[in-house]
Amino acid sequence: MTRDELANASDLLESAAETTSGDAADRLTEIASQIERLATADRGPDHGRLARWQNALGEVKADVDEATGETIEEALDAIVAYRSTVDGV
Repeated sequence: MTRDELANASDLLESAAETTSGDAADRLTEIASQIERLATADRGPDHGRLARWQNALGEVKADVDEATGETIEEALDAIVAYRSTVDGV
């Protein structure tokens, strides 16, 4: 099963990583990879993992240019959309 919102977020973050460099690019690539793995795993991420991604992406967004920040914001929107479907908190 593919979780479309997470797959979309991963793609957006890979795209954002290509438009920046250094630590920001590395962090975006790592988070995109984590999201991609869980987009097709038997179980998706829980609220805690989603919150950690959201916090990390907020930190990265503060360190990149406006265009890259907008792409990160789109990915965050996709994560929030997925998170609204997760049971729990």
